[in-house]
Amino acid sequence: MASRSTANFLDLASGDLLDVPRTPRSLPRVMTAPGIISELDDYGSNDGDSESSSVYRERKIIVANMLPLHAKKDGQSGKWCFSLDEDSILLQLKNGFSPEMEVIYIGSLKVEIDPNEQEEVAQKLFDNFNCVPTFLPHDLQKNFYIGFCKQQLWPLFHYMLPMCPEHGDRFDRQLWQAYVSANKLFADKVMEIINPEEDSVWVHDYHLMVLPTFLRKRYNRVKLGFFLHSPFPSSEIYRTLPVRDEILRGLLNCDLLGFHTFDYARHFLSCCSRMLGLDYESKRGHIGLDYYGRTVYIKILPVGIHMGRLESVMNLPSTFAKVKEIRDQFMGKKLILGIDDMDIFKGISLKLLAVEQLLRQHPALRGKIVLVQIVNPARGSGKDVHEAQKEAYLAAERINEAYGSSNYKPVILIDRPVPRFEKTAYYALAECCIVSAVRDGMNLVPYKYIVCRQSTPLMDEALGLQIGSPRTSMLVVSEFIGCSPSLSGAIRVNPWDIDAVADALELAITMQESEKQLRHEKHYRYVSSHDIGYWSRSFMQDLDRACQDHYSKRCWGIGLGLRFRVVSLSPGFRKLTIDHIVSAYKRTHRRAIFLDYDGTIISQSSIIKTPSPEVISVLTTLCNDPCNTVFIVSGRGRSSLGQWFVSCEMLGIAAEHGYFIRWGGTSEWETSPLSSDLDWIKIVEPVMRLYTEATDGSCIEQKESALVWHHQDADSDFGSCQAKELLDHLENVLANEPAVVKRGQHIVEVKPQGVSKGLVAEKVLSRMVDSGRPPDFVMCIGDDRSDEDMFESILSTVSSPSLPSAPEIFACTVGRKPSKAKFYLDDTSDVVKLLQCLASSSRPRPRQLPQMRVSFESVF
Repeated sequence: MASRSTANFLDLASGDLLDVPRTPRSLPRVMTAPGIISELDDYGSNDGDSESSSVYRERKIIVANMLPLHAKKDGQSGKWCFSLDEDSILLQLKNGFSPEMEVIYIGSLKVEIDPNEQEEVAQKLFDNFNCVPTFLPHDLQKNFYIGFCKQQLWPLFHYMLPMCPEHGDRFDRQLWQAYVSANKLFADKVMEIINPEEDSVWVHDYHLMVLPTFLRKRYNRVKLGFFLHSPFPSSEIYRTLPVRDEILRGLLNCDLLGFHTFDYARHFLSCCSRMLGLDYESKRGHIGLDYYGRTVYIKILPVGIHMGRLESVMNLPSTFAKVKEIRDQFMGKKLILGIDDMDIFKGISLKLLAVEQLLRQHPALRGKIVLVQIVNPARGSGKDVHEAQKEAYLAAERINEAYGSSNYKPVILIDRPVPRFEKTAYYALAECCIVSAVRDGMNLVPYKYIVCRQSTPLMDEALGLQIGSPRTSMLVVSEFIGCSPSLSGAIRVNPWDIDAVADALELAITMQESEKQLRHEKHYRYVSSHDIGYWSRSFMQDLDRACQDHYSKRCWGIGLGLRFRVVSLSPGFRKLTIDHIVSAYKRTHRRAIFLDYDGTIISQSSIIKTPSPEVISVLTTLCNDPCNTVFIVSGRGRSSLGQWFVSCEMLGIAAEHGYFIRWGGTSEWETSPLSSDLDWIKIVEPVMRLYTEATDGSCIEQKESALVWHHQDADSDFGSCQAKELLDHLENVLANEPAVVKRGQHIVEVKPQGVSKGLVAEKVLSRMVDSGRPPDFVMCIGDDRSDEDMFESILSTVSSPSLPSAPEIFACTVGRKPSKAKFYLDDTSDVVKLLQCLASSSRPRPRQLPQMRVSFESVF
């Protein structure tokens, strides 16, 4: 069930936090296309159709928590003054777009604007900077950002669990409601300006993870990408979040999801598998998740830096002067550089302990090395930050007392705002840069260090260096940061292992110059070619690719609240209505009906697998109609099926996907002659037994013609991994055997070659034609991959020239999902209800089975 209004999402929360007025239309003159003023209503159609111009200019809408702006109030006029933040990644990513591309930014300001000034400021920012501000009420902003984002999501995504009240903040439902409300207001701003058929929306970071749900609900086909700049935790950590499903579903409402590393993407995919039962696969090199007929693509690419911006800072006279000053200050000493935020996850104290260990183990280095640790202002607050700051100062003081002197300090802490030119000077002079964060999303410090060590001609001239001379750089990086995988020449360390970090620093300092040069050249090639322009351009190219099929499918929304999602299927795919099929049923006289068993007339989740009296009754009624030929086509064995349906004397049964077939209760079972050689079972059984012993919760089902390995009760990730491996293993050992290996839902099945449900349908229909009773009505209902063979076979068989006229075909799958069938029913209860309606329209009377029998050999 889908609600057509986005406003009902606010019903998710309660309390004063949600007494927020609807977002004012602060931008009444926003132009969504040249010459056209848009007055989009908040309650438009589900497809989000809007008026557009034939000369429309494509735009990129960038949505983030904060706008790339500096704000300052003029003391004399009292007016707000704004300027672009040239160091913002959001602003720099424009380098990847063509100059003609219009980019619009949506986000909050770092200052609080009086409500009376908001409309004027909003218009000014849009006119001058293409920025659309989201004004959150003070209490909402506090609970959204400081509360939920920084106190709950940020620690959790960095692997810190609130095990006790003294160690992190427990989940607070009121803060979650503020998070949802803030995301809704951000989405409202997007809706004010978007042209949904043309614009692309790129949402950034963990602050806005449910925004895609609001946007997808309003515009089913919007081109929507999301990039997570923080780590994504393992499923064992993430699953502790009480609102885990809502956030996952929010992200899955995007078309493309970006992560810095494969580890972060793998953790996300694992969460989707464990909590939502979704599988993923690689499609032509791109990882894709199938989510209700939509493919959600996963992109793995770390963000880069703005080369031009950094090089321009290197060429400033203030940078030259600072470089000379620092060089004179540390003459004769090797400089080790660290630049980190004051954060408990940056590992500053661990870095200092490693330097202390280095000086303790290598007395010769005392007086020759200096660690300059620049501490950026903390982005958060609280006792954790204060404790980290205190620990760092105590460690630095202890090291300086033990190994320093009156004119030498081995550790220098710079705990003040450091201008960009000064940081650049330190980068240029450091022999080694160390980043020892215990958990970090994307740390750009190593990239900046590499570029600054490469220097520029003007910098070389100022320092008296030969232009083009070989350069060196050495990096010691934590294996837990996002850029670590892309820096193959760096010395990777476990920041918790103090001895290993100390050894890495010693190696970096003493390494031969030729080796340093090779490592530097390798890193510089990567950093210079994978800059921020490359990152944004690559992301948008993949987003366009992910959205290329948007208008080739039918879309509709289902689910309430944050469980909303879009079902996207082929244009001809629709729900099978009872009136429609009953009408066709009544006007036809030679009907073929094929029914799968598990998942079709019996629920997969049902513990009792035997058919209910209700099912037996309706099948008996259908079979007693002389116009009907009814078959159960199942993968189950013939003994259980024959026993369960013994009272349905006129019912045909195809067991084990058609390896055994019986035309009625008094008929004998016929065996397929296609694959009478079952010697391959002796090969398969020991292999499956090996995987069963190694996979707790798995088991083997022995059929007469097939072997099935089940892993439904195993760990979802491990079971899926083992199933893929078993599939490959069996395909190799059975390469020359008359058997096929198929993977289904929580199973791997090996069955005879040439046996399928599709051949059963073909056989039955051929028999009807040969007997002079070609079908004028064909219905086939199934729910899994094996039933797709039936759908395909029926469509090809009924188009045969041997039929005098094309019958009415009702190929129907259970559940809304991609299928070769043209119709769907929601669940097994719908199937039974449909069969009951058909049975009530039947004219049952006792009849005898046709005397003519057709063997397998006569058909195949």
